[in-house]
Amino acid sequence: MTEDLPDDIVIPDDLSSLTAPQERELAVLLTQVADAEALAAACALAEIDVDALPSPVGALAVLRDTAGEAPEQAAAAISKLVAGAALVLVTRAEGQLTCVRYQGGVAEGNLPPGLVLSGAPEALEDLLTGQIGVADLPGGIASGGIGRLKAMRMLTGIARRAKKSK
Repeated sequence: MTEDLPDDIVIPDDLSSLTAPQERELAVLLTQVADAEALAAACALAEIDVDALPSPVGALAVLRDTAGEAPEQAAAAISKLVAGAALVLVTRAEGQLTCVRYQGGVAEGNLPPGLVLSGAPEALEDLLTGQIGVADLPGGIASGGIGRLKAMRMLTGIARRAKKSK
């Protein structure tokens, strides 16, 4: 049977690289939170290190830790904090996007990336496809520098402003 194969074909002894999980280059939470500051504060309370960015469709959280199960754990934690609203975890590995919907701390299933990107702002699409980086987008707020007390004050202030505007 191997006589039929060309001479330059090499079959490795260890095939684990074919089925091993791919290293993710990017993980972004698409939320319905109106304010990037509020999302950064919520992430700080949950001790999740992100760059929160404003967008016309809701604030985005670009996760700084994309290793292992960190993105899934972050999505579950933030979806618990943002009660009643679903969010989408979008990850990119080797040019492939994966989108998973979370609500109430539970993954509810995969979504087609094309559907997720169909109504997305151009800047979000460029970020997810690797055309631009987080530093290229304006209005970013790092959650890592926000302490728990400051996060609580930020959320209280945002709630007061929302009440006054009603």
